[in-house]
Amino acid sequence: MTKMRVLIAGESWTVHSIHQKGFDSFTTTEYAEGVRWLKDALEEGGWDVTFQPSHAAARDFPFDAESLAAYHCVMLSDIGANTLLLHPETFSKSRILPNRLAAIRDYVANGGGFVMIGGYLTFQGIEGKALYHETPVEEALPVTMMAGDDRSERPEGIVPGVAITDHPIVKGLDGAWPVLLGYNRVTPKADAAVVATVGQDPLIVAGDYGKGRSVAFTSDCGPHWAPPPFVEWAGYKLLWQQLAAWAAGEKNG
Repeated sequence: MTKMRVLIAGESWTVHSIHQKGFDSFTTTEYAEGVRWLKDALEEGGWDVTFQPSHAAARDFPFDAESLAAYHCVMLSDIGANTLLLHPETFSKSRILPNRLAAIRDYVANGGGFVMIGGYLTFQGIEGKALYHETPVEEALPVTMMAGDDRSERPEGIVPGVAITDHPIVKGLDGAWPVLLGYNRVTPKADAAVVATVGQDPLIVAGDYGKGRSVAFTSDCGPHWAPPPFVEWAGYKLLWQQLAAWAAGEKNG
């Protein structure tokens, strides 16, 4: 049996800090990744996971649908459109290269599975800087994005609700889900299925595009929007395993 393969791009960041101590100051730099909960969940479900942190995806993310077809599912999480549009060779040397957002769209149209996971730099994100609105990626997703900053910050916590209880993505996830602390606001397309909600807004939207499938998960797969009770929830791993499997077109979905 062929092992299911998934490519996850994003979920990394670098923090530069300035420490001011009276007259003197110094700087520190820290690199961090937020992929471990998602990666562990998929690997436990039998997936072969390839992870490209944002700085690696800038250069190494595939250029065409044929290369992406090596994966049954592709996930973007907290990685802005500019990282995929502005390859270092294009940005620094004006080299003409393929549009990798169009490659994602074509990959899905040809039968691939695609998942966009929410965050400050997916969908539209903070100050609208993620910039996926009106791109080929939006064409392939089952949602339409806002033009500007689409975040809904919920520091008081908001409880997700399952809207389609028999959908394969949420099969077996009965009972209350842990709270989330925020999400990106989107509008489901007419033919899409809103599988789960947060308040009046969609949390999980699933749909078909061409021969493939795509899913929008509008909150995060890790902190801060997905706080410890969510990533440590007994249903967390099953949720992501089933979500990836449905996007990849498993026969039981």
